[in-house]
Amino acid sequence: MPQMVIIFEEEQSMEQQRNEATERLLSRQGHPNLVYNEENGGVGVGDEGLVTVSNFTSILGLSTLTAACITFGFGCAIGYSSPTQSSIMEDLGLSVAEFSLFGSILSIGSLIGAAISGKITDLFGRKMTMWILNLFYIGGWLAIAFTKAPSLLNLGRLSLGFTNGISNYLASIYVAEITTKNVRGRFTIIVQLLTGWGASFMFVVGSFVHWRTLALLATIPGLLQLLLLFFIPESPQWLAKVGREKELEAALLYLRGDKADISHEATEIKDYVESLKSFSSEGILDIFQKQYVRPLLTVAGVLVLMNLGGINALAYYSGAIFVSAGVSSMVGLITVAATQTVIGILGATLIDKLGRRPLLLVSSAGLCFSSFLIGVSFFLKFESM
Repeated sequence: MPQMVIIFEEEQSMEQQRNEATERLLSRQGHPNLVYNEENGGVGVGDEGLVTVSNFTSILGLSTLTAACITFGFGCAIGYSSPTQSSIMEDLGLSVAEFSLFGSILSIGSLIGAAISGKITDLFGRKMTMWILNLFYIGGWLAIAFTKAPSLLNLGRLSLGFTNGISNYLASIYVAEITTKNVRGRFTIIVQLLTGWGASFMFVVGSFVHWRTLALLATIPGLLQLLLLFFIPESPQWLAKVGREKELEAALLYLRGDKADISHEATEIKDYVESLKSFSSEGILDIFQKQYVRPLLTVAGVLVLMNLGGINALAYYSGAIFVSAGVSSMVGLITVAATQTVIGILGATLIDKLGRRPLLLVSSAGLCFSSFLIGVSFFLKFESM
Protein backbone atom coordinates (compact mmCIF):
# COMPACT_ATOMS: atom_id res chain seq x y z
CA MET A 1 0.00 0.00 0.00
CA PRO A 2 2.69 2.61 0.82
CA GLN A 3 4.28 1.91 -2.55
CA MET A 4 0.97 2.51 -4.33
CA VAL A 5 0.52 5.80 -2.49
CA ILE A 6 4.02 6.93 -3.49
CA ILE A 7 3.39 6.02 -7.14
CA PHE A 8 0.06 7.87 -7.11
CA GLU A 9 1.66 10.97 -5.60
CA GLU A 10 4.44 10.87 -8.21
CA GLU A 11 1.87 10.67 -11.03
CA GLN A 12 -0.04 13.64 -9.57
CA SER A 13 3.19 15.64 -9.35
CA MET A 14 4.13 14.82 -12.96
CA GLU A 15 0.62 15.72 -14.17
CA GLN A 16 0.78 19.06 -12.35
CA GLN A 17 4.18 19.79 -13.91
CA ARG A 18 2.77 19.05 -17.38
CA ASN A 19 -0.18 21.35 -16.76
CA GLU A 20 2.06 24.17 -15.61
CA ALA A 21 4.40 23.69 -18.59
CA THR A 22 1.44 23.81 -20.97
CA GLU A 23 0.15 27.05 -19.44
CA ARG A 24 3.61 28.67 -19.59
CA LEU A 25 3.93 27.73 -23.26
CA LEU A 26 0.51 29.16 -24.07
CA SER A 27 1.39 32.34 -22.22
CA ARG A 28 4.58 32.74 -24.26
CA GLN A 29 2.50 32.39 -27.44
CA GLY A 30 0.52 35.46 -26.47
CA HIS A 31 -2.43 33.74 -24.79
CA PRO A 32 -2.03 34.47 -21.04
CA ASN A 33 -5.74 33.82 -20.47
CA LEU A 34 -5.48 30.18 -21.59
CA VAL A 35 -5.33 27.49 -18.90
CA TYR A 36 -5.15 23.71 -18.94
CA ASN A 37 -8.55 22.11 -18.37
CA GLU A 38 -7.73 18.98 -16.35
CA GLU A 39 -11.26 17.60 -16.44
CA ASN A 40 -11.45 17.56 -20.23
CA GLY A 41 -7.80 16.80 -20.81
CA GLY A 42 -7.22 19.81 -23.06
CA VAL A 43 -6.61 23.52 -23.25
CA GLY A 44 -9.31 25.85 -22.09
CA VAL A 45 -10.11 29.53 -21.86
CA GLY A 46 -10.84 29.95 -18.19
CA ASP A 47 -14.21 28.27 -17.59
CA GLU A 48 -15.51 28.86 -21.08
CA GLY A 49 -14.39 25.50 -22.55
CA LEU A 50 -11.61 24.08 -24.71
CA VAL A 51 -9.54 25.76 -27.35
CA THR A 52 -8.60 22.99 -29.76
CA VAL A 53 -6.98 22.89 -33.16
CA SER A 54 -9.73 23.24 -35.75
CA ASN A 55 -9.72 20.86 -38.72
CA PHE A 56 -11.16 23.60 -40.92
CA THR A 57 -10.92 27.38 -40.83
CA SER A 58 -11.70 30.00 -43.43
CA ILE A 59 -7.98 30.67 -43.96
CA LEU A 60 -7.33 26.97 -44.46
CA GLY A 61 -10.09 26.84 -47.06
CA LEU A 62 -8.75 29.96 -48.78
CA SER A 63 -5.22 28.55 -48.82
CA THR A 64 -6.44 25.29 -50.35
CA LEU A 65 -8.42 27.21 -52.98
CA THR A 66 -5.35 29.27 -53.81
CA ALA A 67 -3.20 26.18 -54.35
CA ALA A 68 -5.99 24.56 -56.35
CA CYS A 69 -6.16 27.49 -58.78
CA ILE A 70 -2.97 26.44 -60.50
CA THR A 71 -4.08 22.79 -60.69
CA PHE A 72 -7.29 23.96 -62.36
CA GLY A 73 -4.99 25.74 -64.81
CA PHE A 74 -3.08 22.49 -65.19
CA GLY A 75 -6.31 20.86 -66.36
CA CYS A 76 -6.96 23.77 -68.70
CA ALA A 77 -3.60 23.20 -70.39
CA ILE A 78 -4.32 19.48 -70.77
CA GLY A 79 -7.77 20.01 -72.27
CA TYR A 80 -6.96 23.01 -74.47
CA SER A 81 -5.70 21.28 -77.61
CA SER A 82 -8.67 18.94 -78.01
CA PRO A 83 -11.49 21.42 -78.86
CA THR A 84 -9.19 23.82 -80.71
CA GLN A 85 -7.33 21.50 -83.08
CA SER A 86 -9.24 22.20 -86.27
CA SER A 87 -9.46 25.97 -85.79
CA ILE A 88 -5.76 26.39 -84.88
CA MET A 89 -4.67 24.28 -87.85
CA GLU A 90 -6.88 26.31 -90.16
CA ASP A 91 -5.92 29.77 -88.84
CA LEU A 92 -2.16 29.14 -88.67
CA GLY A 93 -1.91 26.71 -91.57
CA LEU A 94 -0.49 23.87 -89.48
CA SER A 95 -0.15 20.31 -90.69
CA VAL A 96 -1.20 17.35 -88.56
CA ALA A 97 2.45 16.74 -87.64
CA GLU A 98 2.95 20.37 -86.60
CA PHE A 99 -0.16 20.36 -84.44
CA SER A 100 0.92 17.02 -82.94
CA LEU A 101 4.14 18.73 -81.88
CA PHE A 102 2.09 21.52 -80.29
CA GLY A 103 0.01 19.00 -78.36
CA SER A 104 2.84 16.75 -77.18
CA ILE A 105 5.31 19.50 -76.27
CA LEU A 106 3.23 20.05 -73.13
CA SER A 107 4.46 16.67 -71.84
CA ILE A 108 8.07 17.63 -72.59
CA GLY A 109 7.71 20.80 -70.53
CA SER A 110 6.08 18.79 -67.73
CA LEU A 111 9.06 16.42 -67.63
CA ILE A 112 11.45 19.35 -67.27
CA GLY A 113 9.36 20.97 -64.54
CA ALA A 114 8.85 17.74 -62.61
CA ALA A 115 12.61 17.06 -62.64
CA ILE A 116 13.37 20.26 -60.73
CA SER A 117 10.12 20.70 -58.78
CA GLY A 118 11.51 19.52 -55.45
CA LYS A 119 14.62 21.68 -55.63
CA ILE A 120 12.71 24.78 -56.72
CA THR A 121 10.03 24.57 -54.02
CA ASP A 122 12.62 23.92 -51.30
CA LEU A 123 14.84 26.76 -52.47
CA PHE A 124 12.26 29.52 -52.87
CA GLY A 125 9.48 28.27 -50.60
CA ARG A 126 5.95 27.29 -51.54
CA LYS A 127 4.46 30.77 -51.89
CA MET A 128 7.35 32.29 -53.81
CA THR A 129 7.34 29.34 -56.20
CA MET A 130 3.65 29.99 -56.87
CA TRP A 131 4.49 33.62 -57.70
CA ILE A 132 7.20 32.51 -60.13
CA LEU A 133 5.07 29.81 -61.75
CA ASN A 134 2.31 32.28 -62.54
CA LEU A 135 4.74 34.26 -64.70
CA PHE A 136 5.29 31.16 -66.82
CA TYR A 137 1.62 30.20 -66.71
CA ILE A 138 0.12 33.55 -67.71
CA GLY A 139 2.97 34.24 -70.13
CA GLY A 140 2.40 30.88 -71.83
CA TRP A 141 -1.29 31.53 -72.40
CA LEU A 142 -0.65 35.06 -73.68
CA ALA A 143 1.90 33.69 -76.14
CA ILE A 144 -0.70 31.26 -77.46
CA ALA A 145 -3.49 33.83 -77.54
CA PHE A 146 -1.55 36.43 -79.57
CA THR A 147 0.71 34.19 -81.66
CA LYS A 148 0.93 34.46 -85.41
CA ALA A 149 3.69 31.87 -85.83
CA PRO A 150 3.95 28.19 -84.87
CA SER A 151 7.21 28.79 -82.97
CA LEU A 152 5.58 31.15 -80.46
CA LEU A 153 2.62 28.77 -80.17
CA ASN A 154 4.96 25.92 -79.20
CA LEU A 155 6.96 28.13 -76.85
CA GLY A 156 3.79 29.08 -74.98
CA ARG A 157 2.74 25.44 -74.75
CA LEU A 158 6.21 24.47 -73.48
CA SER A 159 5.97 27.17 -70.80
CA LEU A 160 2.61 25.76 -69.70
CA GLY A 161 4.10 22.28 -69.53
CA PHE A 162 6.95 23.52 -67.35
CA THR A 163 4.39 25.11 -65.02
CA ASN A 164 2.35 21.93 -64.92
CA GLY A 165 5.34 19.79 -64.00
CA ILE A 166 6.06 21.88 -60.92
CA SER A 167 2.52 22.84 -59.91
CA ASN A 168 1.29 19.25 -59.85
CA TYR A 169 3.84 18.58 -57.10
CA LEU A 170 3.66 21.98 -55.44
CA ALA A 171 -0.10 22.19 -54.93
CA SER A 172 -0.34 18.73 -53.39
CA ILE A 173 2.58 19.20 -51.02
CA TYR A 174 1.46 22.68 -49.93
CA VAL A 175 -2.05 21.48 -49.09
CA ALA A 176 -0.65 18.43 -47.29
CA GLU A 177 1.62 20.68 -45.20
CA ILE A 178 -1.07 23.15 -44.12
CA THR A 179 -3.84 20.67 -43.25
CA THR A 180 -4.27 18.49 -40.17
CA LYS A 181 -4.00 14.72 -40.35
CA ASN A 182 -7.76 14.25 -40.00
CA VAL A 183 -8.64 16.07 -43.22
CA ARG A 184 -5.42 15.87 -45.22
CA GLY A 185 -6.61 13.15 -47.60
CA ARG A 186 -9.86 14.91 -48.45
CA PHE A 187 -8.18 18.25 -49.07
CA THR A 188 -5.49 16.83 -51.35
CA ILE A 189 -8.19 15.01 -53.34
CA ILE A 190 -9.94 18.35 -53.90
CA VAL A 191 -6.76 19.69 -55.47
CA GLN A 192 -6.48 16.71 -57.82
CA LEU A 193 -10.19 16.89 -58.62
CA LEU A 194 -9.82 20.44 -59.92
CA THR A 195 -7.35 19.23 -62.54
CA GLY A 196 -10.13 17.19 -64.12
CA TRP A 197 -12.53 20.10 -63.84
CA GLY A 198 -10.05 22.36 -65.63
CA ALA A 199 -9.91 19.95 -68.56
CA SER A 200 -13.70 19.67 -68.52
CA PHE A 201 -13.96 23.46 -68.60
CA MET A 202 -11.82 23.55 -71.74
CA PHE A 203 -13.85 20.80 -73.38
CA VAL A 204 -17.16 22.59 -72.79
CA VAL A 205 -16.22 26.25 -73.27
CA GLY A 206 -13.80 25.45 -76.10
CA SER A 207 -16.70 24.06 -78.10
CA PHE A 208 -18.29 27.52 -78.25
CA VAL A 209 -15.51 30.17 -78.26
CA HIS A 210 -12.55 30.99 -80.50
CA TRP A 211 -9.24 29.38 -79.57
CA ARG A 212 -7.59 32.76 -78.87
CA THR A 213 -10.45 33.73 -76.53
CA LEU A 214 -10.19 30.35 -74.83
CA ALA A 215 -6.48 30.95 -74.17
CA LEU A 216 -7.27 34.32 -72.57
CA LEU A 217 -9.97 32.72 -70.41
CA ALA A 218 -7.40 30.16 -69.24
CA THR A 219 -5.32 32.94 -67.65
CA ILE A 220 -8.07 33.53 -65.04
CA PRO A 221 -6.87 30.80 -62.60
CA GLY A 222 -3.38 32.32 -62.61
CA LEU A 223 -4.65 35.86 -62.13
CA LEU A 224 -6.93 34.68 -59.31
CA GLN A 225 -4.07 32.90 -57.59
CA LEU A 226 -1.88 36.01 -57.81
CA LEU A 227 -4.57 37.95 -55.96
CA LEU A 228 -5.15 35.28 -53.30
CA LEU A 229 -1.44 34.79 -52.59
CA PHE A 230 -1.49 38.05 -50.60
CA PHE A 231 -3.82 36.48 -48.02
CA ILE A 232 -2.39 33.02 -47.36
CA PRO A 233 0.54 31.91 -45.16
CA GLU A 234 3.72 30.15 -46.14
CA SER A 235 3.93 26.42 -45.48
CA PRO A 236 4.73 25.85 -41.77
CA GLN A 237 6.91 22.87 -42.65
CA TRP A 238 9.05 24.89 -45.05
CA LEU A 239 9.40 27.65 -42.44
CA ALA A 240 10.64 25.05 -39.96
CA LYS A 241 13.06 23.70 -42.54
CA VAL A 242 14.72 27.10 -43.02
CA GLY A 243 14.78 27.83 -39.28
CA ARG A 244 12.11 30.57 -39.13
CA GLU A 245 10.43 29.28 -35.97
CA LYS A 246 8.55 32.45 -35.03
CA GLU A 247 7.02 32.64 -38.50
CA LEU A 248 6.20 28.92 -38.22
CA GLU A 249 4.11 29.51 -35.08
CA ALA A 250 2.47 32.59 -36.61
CA ALA A 251 1.54 30.61 -39.74
CA LEU A 252 0.02 27.81 -37.65
CA LEU A 253 -2.01 30.25 -35.58
CA TYR A 254 -3.19 31.93 -38.78
CA LEU A 255 -4.29 28.56 -40.20
CA ARG A 256 -5.78 27.05 -37.02
CA GLY A 257 -7.24 30.13 -35.35
CA ASP A 258 -5.79 32.77 -33.02
CA LYS A 259 -6.75 30.88 -29.86
CA ALA A 260 -5.73 27.40 -31.00
CA ASP A 261 -3.12 25.41 -29.13
CA ILE A 262 -0.53 24.81 -31.83
CA SER A 263 2.33 23.82 -29.49
CA HIS A 264 2.03 20.08 -30.12
CA GLU A 265 1.72 20.48 -33.90
CA ALA A 266 4.67 22.89 -34.01
CA THR A 267 6.80 20.40 -32.07
CA GLU A 268 5.80 17.59 -34.42
CA ILE A 269 6.74 19.66 -37.47
CA LYS A 270 10.13 20.59 -36.00
CA ASP A 271 10.86 16.98 -35.08
CA TYR A 272 9.88 15.81 -38.54
CA VAL A 273 12.10 18.38 -40.23
CA GLU A 274 15.01 17.44 -37.97
CA SER A 275 14.53 13.77 -38.85
CA LEU A 276 14.68 14.67 -42.54
CA LYS A 277 17.91 16.58 -42.03
CA SER A 278 19.47 13.51 -40.41
CA PHE A 279 19.24 11.59 -43.67
CA SER A 280 22.50 11.55 -45.60
CA SER A 281 22.93 10.77 -49.28
CA GLU A 282 23.88 7.23 -48.29
CA GLY A 283 20.64 6.97 -46.32
CA ILE A 284 18.61 7.85 -49.39
CA LEU A 285 20.49 5.28 -51.44
CA ASP A 286 19.54 2.65 -48.86
CA ILE A 287 16.10 2.38 -50.45
CA PHE A 288 17.76 0.75 -53.47
CA GLN A 289 18.73 -2.28 -51.41
CA LYS A 290 17.59 -5.73 -52.51
CA GLN A 291 14.67 -5.96 -50.07
CA TYR A 292 13.14 -2.78 -51.50
CA VAL A 293 13.40 -3.75 -55.18
CA ARG A 294 9.87 -5.12 -55.46
CA PRO A 295 8.07 -2.13 -53.83
CA LEU A 296 10.17 0.32 -55.88
CA LEU A 297 9.44 -1.48 -59.14
CA THR A 298 5.76 -1.65 -58.26
CA VAL A 299 5.44 2.08 -57.57
CA ALA A 300 7.58 3.10 -60.54
CA GLY A 301 5.79 0.63 -62.79
CA VAL A 302 2.35 1.95 -61.84
CA LEU A 303 3.40 5.55 -62.51
CA VAL A 304 5.14 4.78 -65.81
CA LEU A 305 2.51 2.41 -67.19
CA MET A 306 -0.35 4.76 -66.32
CA ASN A 307 1.30 7.54 -68.29
CA LEU A 308 2.16 5.20 -71.17
CA GLY A 309 -1.43 3.94 -71.27
CA GLY A 310 -2.52 6.65 -73.68
CA ILE A 311 -4.39 8.93 -71.29
CA ASN A 312 -2.54 12.05 -72.48
CA ALA A 313 -3.18 11.25 -76.15
CA LEU A 314 -6.88 10.86 -75.42
CA ALA A 315 -6.97 14.16 -73.54
CA TYR A 316 -4.98 16.10 -76.16
CA TYR A 317 -6.78 14.80 -79.26
CA SER A 318 -10.18 13.54 -78.08
CA GLY A 319 -11.96 16.05 -80.34
CA ALA A 320 -10.31 14.60 -83.45
CA ILE A 321 -10.99 11.06 -82.21
CA PHE A 322 -14.71 11.79 -81.92
CA VAL A 323 -14.81 13.33 -85.40
CA SER A 324 -13.02 10.33 -86.91
CA ALA A 325 -15.62 8.09 -85.25
CA GLY A 326 -18.42 10.07 -86.87
CA VAL A 327 -19.50 11.81 -83.65
CA SER A 328 -19.83 15.55 -83.23
CA SER A 329 -16.78 16.96 -81.49
CA MET A 330 -18.97 19.23 -79.36
CA VAL A 331 -21.27 16.42 -78.22
CA GLY A 332 -18.35 14.09 -77.52
CA LEU A 333 -16.32 16.61 -75.52
CA ILE A 334 -19.30 17.75 -73.44
CA THR A 335 -20.10 14.11 -72.69
CA VAL A 336 -16.50 13.48 -71.62
CA ALA A 337 -16.56 16.59 -69.41
CA ALA A 338 -19.81 15.55 -67.70
CA THR A 339 -18.59 11.98 -67.17
CA GLN A 340 -15.24 13.16 -65.84
CA THR A 341 -16.92 15.52 -63.37
CA VAL A 342 -19.29 12.87 -62.02
CA ILE A 343 -16.59 10.21 -61.71
CA GLY A 344 -14.24 12.71 -60.05
CA ILE A 345 -16.80 13.57 -57.38
CA LEU A 346 -17.59 9.89 -56.89
CA GLY A 347 -13.90 9.06 -56.50
CA ALA A 348 -13.39 11.84 -53.94
CA THR A 349 -16.35 10.51 -51.97
CA LEU A 350 -15.22 6.88 -52.01
CA ILE A 351 -11.47 7.22 -51.58
CA ASP A 352 -11.53 7.27 -47.77
CA LYS A 353 -14.14 4.49 -47.63
CA LEU A 354 -12.70 2.03 -50.15
CA GLY A 355 -9.03 3.00 -50.13
CA ARG A 356 -6.58 3.98 -52.87
CA ARG A 357 -5.74 0.53 -54.19
CA PRO A 358 -9.28 -0.61 -55.16
CA LEU A 359 -9.97 2.70 -56.92
CA LEU A 360 -6.64 2.48 -58.73
CA LEU A 361 -7.43 -1.05 -59.90
CA VAL A 362 -10.88 -0.06 -61.14
CA SER A 363 -9.66 3.09 -62.91
CA SER A 364 -6.72 1.26 -64.53
CA ALA A 365 -9.02 -1.49 -65.75
CA GLY A 366 -11.38 1.12 -67.18
CA LEU A 367 -8.52 2.91 -68.94
CA CYS A 368 -7.25 -0.37 -70.38
CA PHE A 369 -10.68 -1.38 -71.68
CA SER A 370 -11.38 2.08 -73.13
CA SER A 371 -8.00 2.22 -74.89
CA PHE A 372 -8.66 -1.26 -76.30
CA LEU A 373 -12.02 -0.16 -77.72
CA ILE A 374 -10.49 2.95 -79.30
CA GLY A 375 -7.71 0.83 -80.81
CA VAL A 376 -10.23 -1.63 -82.24
CA SER A 377 -12.23 1.28 -83.66
CA PHE A 378 -9.21 2.67 -85.53
CA PHE A 379 -8.21 -0.82 -86.68
CA LEU A 380 -11.65 -1.51 -88.17
CA LYS A 381 -11.65 1.91 -89.80
CA PHE A 382 -8.33 1.29 -91.54
CA GLU A 383 -9.40 -2.22 -92.56
CA SER A 384 -12.53 -0.87 -94.24
CA MET A 385 -10.60 1.73 -96.27
